[in-house]
Amino acid sequence: VAAIMKVFKKVSRDQSLTVYMDKRDFVDRCDSVQPVDGVIVVDPQQLRGRKVYVMLSCTFKYGRQDMDVMGVAFRRDLFVVTRQVYPELQDKEQLTHTKVQQRLLQKLGDNAFPFFFEFPDNLPCSVALQPGPSDVGKKCAVEFEVKGFCGQNQDDRQDKQSSVRLSIRKVQFSPADSGLVPVAETTFEFFVMSEKPLHVRLSLARETFYHGEPVPVSLEINNSSSRTVKDISLSVEQVTTVVLYSNDKYVKSVAKEETSDQVAPGTSLKKDYALYPLLAYNRERRGIALDGRLRHEDTNLASSSIVKQEVLKEVQGMLVSYKLVVRMMACGTIGSSEVSLELPFRLMHPKPEPAKDSESGDMVFEEFKRAYLKGVVYGDDDESPAEA
Repeated sequence: VAAIMKVFKKVSRDQSLTVYMDKRDFVDRCDSVQPVDGVIVVDPQQLRGRKVYVMLSCTFKYGRQDMDVMGVAFRRDLFVVTRQVYPELQDKEQLTHTKVQQRLLQKLGDNAFPFFFEFPDNLPCSVALQPGPSDVGKKCAVEFEVKGFCGQNQDDRQDKQSSVRLSIRKVQFSPADSGLVPVAETTFEFFVMSEKPLHVRLSLARETFYHGEPVPVSLEINNSSSRTVKDISLSVEQVTTVVLYSNDKYVKSVAKEETSDQVAPGTSLKKDYALYPLLAYNRERRGIALDGRLRHEDTNLASSSIVKQEVLKEVQGMLVSYKLVVRMMACGTIGSSEVSLELPFRLMHPKPEPAKDSESGDMVFEEFKRAYLKGVVYGDDDESPAEA
């Protein structure tokens, strides 16, 4: 049975340009990143002698797009590259890099032209903070976009009627498992009448967990003190640091379990728990970092950031990390003390097998359009209110 290939397309308002791409997510496998490729179809009569360009951009946006506070814009282009595709500067064969492009060119005819971009090693992955219900028009995000447009040259003011904008994502996949077993342990001494200490040990089965799966936790408490340990809670906390402009830090609990377990003086506890850090349990919460600004059904909690060697952290826009935190109260006759312990880990996508180009089968064309996060009002299709 021949496979059916889904191809996404988007048409400019004046019908002069149509862009075709076979995917919207591009995978960073740590050692390589999937290139951005596609085909653009032009209408020479509508162009009226203008040239056609395709641009790939990575942009950091923070706050309302129409704001400018103390002369500092809330938008910075982290990467922009533009290439002329019509009239072509090289033969189509030299510009065609994938079998999908070959099939599209054969199907779409003489007015179809390929484009191809490679990501540099220092770019971050897509990430966006989930807005609250009152955050209309606001965003904090690292976004990627492919844009086709017409002009006498690439610096011409772009006519929205003759341009096509497609939001894409760069998604981080997990590196090879290091084999490390994360462990954190500490001893608390209360210094009251030479009291004996309280020892806490926290461990995970591995360093990296994947989106959608539970995080099993092993907790050990050896209570040699005269205090009773109670109100034990475990949580997965997502830490998002904005490293451009503000150094804001958002710490959000994305999974939590509060237990009724108690550890009496002179006793021990050894118990396993399971936490579920899922977007499904955090849909309405402001400030949760997501893997890109997409509809809920098409995204998840942000993956842990991996900063490659010799890459400045500031270039990443935002950094995301996860930690397991256990908290408890040690209660005695004189007073109570809070005891806590943290253990970092990674939350990511599993590394898939390399995708193979489909050489046969039918193509199904689907309109390239995004439904955005609830509570944020955007303009037409991929445009924000300031851009619409």
